Amino acid sequence: MTDYNPTFLKFKGPETQIAAYEYWSVLVRPKQCTMGALVLIANGPETQFSKLSSQAFTEQARVIKDIEQVLSAKFGYDKINYLMLMMVDPNVHYHVIPRYAGPVTYENWTLTDGGWPGQPDLAVGSADGELVASLTRSLKSAWPDASRTP
Repeated sequence: MTDYNPTFLKFKGPETQIAAYEYWSVLVRPKQCTMGALVLIANGPETQFSKLSSQAFTEQARVIKDIEQVLSAKFGYDKINYLMLMMVDPNVHYHVIPRYAGPVTYENWTLTDGGWPGQPDLAVGSADGELVASLTRSLKSAWPDASRTP
């Protein structure tokens, strides 16, 4: 994909991109409200969920399985939330928020899920560029081969 939509760019793609599919991209969320928070973004220009193609909906099932497989193996989340907010960023996307009952440590960073067990608090967390870069490398290397970014 070379023609990126504004939402993809807002979430610092392609530098935070960990997987590219035909209809979807998976990026590390630049502000980690919980460890391993991602953004699942439709690759096209659509700003309405109902405007996605049936092929995009079919592919989404595979993307969700890959997301859950990798995040479970890496961080052992307790639950996972998919939030389609689209109030500021126009293109179809979800915030993928793994949820944890306790603090999670990755390398030398520890994050706590401040909203647990209720709604996730998207306003808190780490925007540390080193953490995001490290997560991007780590998750990209763990992703199923067929959907790794070049």
